[in-house]
Amino acid sequence: MTDFPTQARAAEAAMRDVFPPTPLQRNVHLSERFEADIYLKREDLSPVRSYKIRGAYNAMRKQADQELFVCASAGNHAQGVAFMCKHMGKRGVIFMPVTTPQQKIQKTRMFGGENVEIHLIGDYFDDTLAAAQDWCGREGGHFLSPFDDDDVIEGQSSIAVEIEEQLGRVPDHVILPVGGGGMSAGVTRWFGDRLHCLYAEPDGGACLRAALKAGKPVALDHVDTFVDGAAVGRIGAKPYEILKDVPLPDVLSISEDRVCATIIEMLNVEGIVLEPAGALAIEALGDVRSWIRGKSVVCLTSGGNFDFERLPEVKERAQRYSGVKKYLLLRLPQRPGALKEFLSILGPEDDIARFEYLKKSARNFGSVLIGIETKRPENFADLFGRLDDAGLAYTDITNDETLAQFLI
Repeated sequence: MTDFPTQARAAEAAMRDVFPPTPLQRNVHLSERFEADIYLKREDLSPVRSYKIRGAYNAMRKQADQELFVCASAGNHAQGVAFMCKHMGKRGVIFMPVTTPQQKIQKTRMFGGENVEIHLIGDYFDDTLAAAQDWCGREGGHFLSPFDDDDVIEGQSSIAVEIEEQLGRVPDHVILPVGGGGMSAGVTRWFGDRLHCLYAEPDGGACLRAALKAGKPVALDHVDTFVDGAAVGRIGAKPYEILKDVPLPDVLSISEDRVCATIIEMLNVEGIVLEPAGALAIEALGDVRSWIRGKSVVCLTSGGNFDFERLPEVKERAQRYSGVKKYLLLRLPQRPGALKEFLSILGPEDDIARFEYLKKSARNFGSVLIGIETKRPENFADLFGRLDDAGLAYTDITNDETLAQFLI
């Protein structure tokens, strides 16, 4: 039986029939910020703007006699399968969640053309996966898992082969985003104990952490689909077998709002477009600052399939996380001049982003929903002090998720 390193090298060599190695770039901005040598492995620059093309191609080339491939995907695996179906002249049937961003659906159609058909089924990936497997069981074809497949894991390991060749050595750390675990398992298996692997997953899809705590893959009670490329409710069984000995402190849970801040920063500072899952590894740098100082670190920018219709939401969440935007319920006197007096309390860097009376009546006071943006988080402490001095009653609801769902 061929050993894994030989298989991984063969997979990496096979990729060259489809696309060149993705760049490994030292990022000056991040390196200076974290006092380390930070490199970005730019999987967002693959032909389908994610690493998923690697696993799809490797698995499909090993099933060369198969004419029909079936898959379930939150978007990126679908694009990889669609691209390879057209490239290899195969037929693909692709199942995607109804909640998949339109950009990913349209790109899947574009990459696959007449070679693929798309079915939108299920609100969550696990529902979509069950539907795809059921269809494949009835209609035939080769089911191509996005992560729970030895050939897919082997294909994703080609990333690690490229990193070592491009850097000319093994880095001290590599930070990997985790969804179903296929890529992180492949990279981990290639490097073994030659470096320190760290794993970043979204708070709303922390399936690796849950599996490590339980000692086996377990289904999450709820999955937040915002980081759609990593919103998986149960880690794959095959990836888990490779990752089951990962120390729990090496698994970093990143809030969805933090991911938004990184997306905006990388777009504004570096001109790099990342989808939420693609930004996980970079945002995780802040959690391991003391570990990586003076070291070489590779962050995998796993995908750049970002739907710009989501940008207002991403900006909103980033502002709330960074503390420069807050929402207040303000109890405002209903008399002439009251609004003008309130406006005079605002500081020179404070702007009103939203102003809405929640209840209009003949009472002496009315409730107002007000959104305020400022340039520096510390400005809010000054503003709240002035509101207190003026005797105005207010409630900060910025982080009240229940109220935010209905009001913001």
